[in-house]
Amino acid sequence: MSWQAYVDDHLMCEIDGQHLTSAAIVGHDGSVWSESENFPQYKPEEIGAIMNDFSEPGSLAPTGLYLGGTKYMVIQGEPGAVIRGKRGPGGITVKKTNLALIIGIYNEPMTPGQCNMIVERLGDYLLDQGF
Repeated sequence: MSWQAYVDDHLMCEIDGQHLTSAAIVGHDGSVWSESENFPQYKPEEIGAIMNDFSEPGSLAPTGLYLGGTKYMVIQGEPGAVIRGKRGPGGITVKKTNLALIIGIYNEPMTPGQCNMIVERLGDYLLDQGF
């Protein structure tokens, strides 16, 4: 299966009638493996800051998580595994695998829990596959 199929079929799938706004699979080095059509253009330093928070949990909390210039307030996650952020009526979930970051962005009426489930389910599957 191509990486684009993982984004199209798994991350951008419908859940309870809702869809993520955008999603991507990004290598730890910031290289795009695959992304949805409207995924924000991000800066390498934004991915660097996210990767740093996985090795030093809590480092993003004071400044917020930035992706594509958009700031998200960091909320509860799983240190070293999942970062979750909130911004107005939407938010972001980032799941770290051995080789990649699985990123999902949502807006209401999708709930944070629905976004978490989509992103983390694919991340767990890819971890099981060695990715």
